[in-house]
Amino acid sequence: MRKIVYGLDEVKIKIQNLKGQSINMSINRGRKKIENITATIKDVYPSVFTISTQDQKVQTFSYFDVMCGNVVFQ
Repeated sequence: MRKIVYGLDEVKIKIQNLKGQSINMSINRGRKKIENITATIKDVYPSVFTISTQDQKVQTFSYFDVMCGNVVFQ
């Protein structure tokens, strides 16, 4: 279990404010696989948010991923 840094409401507000902006992200994929990408937050939903990478792939993450540190905005 990972340390929770932010509360759920704080994470949602932070991501909502970053919507439409190009950001650098570090994603922990597990088993020592860290992926650094540049993406744009595309949509924000009540339970998840979607990003669009530079090669036009759409990925979905939950707010819990940010709370636990699996997804870090740089």
